[in-house]
Parts: sequence; structure tokens; C-alpha cells
Amino acid sequence: MEDDYWMRRALEMARKGVGLTSPNPPVGALLVKDGREIAAGFHRGPGHPHAEIEAFHAARKAHCSEVAGSTLYVTLEPCSTRGRTGACTEAIKRERVGRVVYGCPDPNPAHAGAAETLLREAGISVSSGVLQGECEQLIRAFRKVQTCGLPWVIAKTAMSLDGRITRPSGEDQWLSGWSSRIEVQRVRAEVDAILTSGQTVRADNPRLTLRGEVAPVGKEQPWRVVLTSSDQGVPEESHLRTDAQRKRTLIFQGRHIEGILRELVAERGVNTVLVEAGGRLLGRLFDEGWVDELIVYLAPMLTGGESTAVAGEGVAALSLRLGLSEIEMLRIDDDVRIRGLVQGSGFPLQR
Repeated sequence: MEDDYWMRRALEMARKGVGLTSPNPPVGALLVKDGREIAAGFHRGPGHPHAEIEAFHAARKAHCSEVAGSTLYVTLEPCSTRGRTGACTEAIKRERVGRVVYGCPDPNPAHAGAAETLLREAGISVSSGVLQGECEQLIRAFRKVQTCGLPWVIAKTAMSLDGRITRPSGEDQWLSGWSSRIEVQRVRAEVDAILTSGQTVRADNPRLTLRGEVAPVGKEQPWRVVLTSSDQGVPEESHLRTDAQRKRTLIFQGRHIEGILRELVAERGVNTVLVEAGGRLLGRLFDEGWVDELIVYLAPMLTGGESTAVAGEGVAALSLRLGLSEIEMLRIDDDVRIRGLVQGSGFPLQR
């Protein structure tokens, strides 16, 4: 269908904003007339124009006079209230767009369902639900925040084929290969915070920074969040306390996980958290149901030993095990990356 074709193009635009827009969602928009794309835009970050406005600006910059009567494709229902920027529904009416096609409804209660009524009252044709699943997948973190005030949590681990992270003392901390570590930087570019444990900081002294050519222009370094219950805490000489990004380090001692996650949303504008930690913390997060998505890098080796990639109490019966859906598998040199949504987690994305 023609609407599907153009919505896929709007999704391409929206993906340019992934990792840049929190606490807002990534959104893409496209103006089409007589079967031709005349302008496109995406939301670039908080305080910047929304995707629809970016598309109108692009049309004006190109001296395009065809906006009136065109069809606007947008991945998310246009907003209908004024925030840091004006309401998109008002801009759409001013530009005399003939038809609006959007992918998924806005989970923000202040906007949900309002756009269609306002636009139809202005004589603008509206179609919704085009590629809704793909559009909802793109804003899954924003949707979770709007629904329950918690961020989308991605657990990441690299392990041997026997599920271990064991390595001899003093040896290189990496099990996965160089190309996998570059790919991890791409994952970090998607998130607003990286969460780890005090034990991991004391053992590995990680930097937890976004670096290299994969870092999007304008992307802030993710918050570095350390959970610790030990009196040893986080050493004063650690990278997280001494490097150029030390002001982006948050240390929580003896706090419940839920309170920390909610604080990250409410006070830091975090939508997505990446967990990079050892088996104890990962196991606890899985046991308590905080993890929404899992990324595993499988290294072609057997290590044995007691250091498991995921520890915790585990499940009491096989019927209670956690599974993955929407699984993606990627070969990265000799490693294999497995990525999927956690079934049975605290937030059901799709049913």
C-alpha cells in the first residue's frame, strides 16, 4: 500500500533521532504530494521543533509551495497541547495540509486521541494505525515512561558459550572481539544512562562512555549510574570519579532499584537505561522483573568457572522461565549477537 511505503520512509527519518530526544520520543515526518516526497524532518532533541515542524521548515527552505493540500505522514500522533514548542495540530492547520496519516497513538495522556478530533473538525482527513507495530517499537521507551514512570531497561552481557564471564586475574577483561565492542558503542548511542555495580567498577574500572565515530552529533554522554551496597563503594581514583565526564556519574548506595529508576526518569529525563554489569546485578534485575530487553554477545570459547553471566535466584519451575521475542541474531566476526524483548518482564510491549 502507498501509505505503508511512505510511513516506512517516515520511520527512516525517525530513527535518525534515536538516542537524542529524551525525554521526548524519536519521531519522523514526511510531506507527500502527487506521489512525490516534497519534504521530511525528524525530532532532533528537547527544545527543538517536532518532526512535523521540521518537515514544514524543510519545505520552506527548499522554496516548496506545495505544502497546502499535501499528505503529512508522521510516525506518532501529532501533539495537541503547547509545551516547550507549539502544538503540532495548530501548525498542521496553518499549513493547510490536506491529509494526516500517523502510525501510533501518543501514549502521553495529555495528547492521546485528541489530534484526530481537532484535525477532522478543521476539515483535514486523518488515517491512523499505519505500520503501528513498527512505530510503537520505535517509541517503546517513551511509552513505558508515560505508562508507568519507569525507563526501558536493556541488559547487555558478553559471555562464553557455557554462559560464563570467567577470566584469570590480571588478564584482559574482554571476552568478545573488537568488532563486537564497536557494536556496543552503537548500543550506547541509543541510551540515556548506563547502569553498573560498585563491584564491577572496583574490578574493571570501566569508563562507560560513548566514544568513536558511532557517536551521533549532539549526543550527550549517557549518565553513568552506579549501584553499590558495599562500604567499599566507588574508589576515588576510578575513571568514573576522575575523568572529563565525572559530572555525569551518579552513585547510589543502599537504595532500592525501583526508586533509582524512577528518579532517573523524573529528575534526569532518562527514557532508556543500558545495564553493563556482572552476573549478580543482572540476576537481581531479572529476578525482580526490571529488564525489558536483552543483548548477548556470545564469544566462541568455553571458560568454565564460577563467574556466571546471569546469577540471581532463578526460576522455581521451567514454566516460569523468561523467554525472548522479536529476536535478532547478528554474526560479528567470530561472535554472535542475540537481541530480543524479554517475555514475562514487568512491561508487556505488545500482546
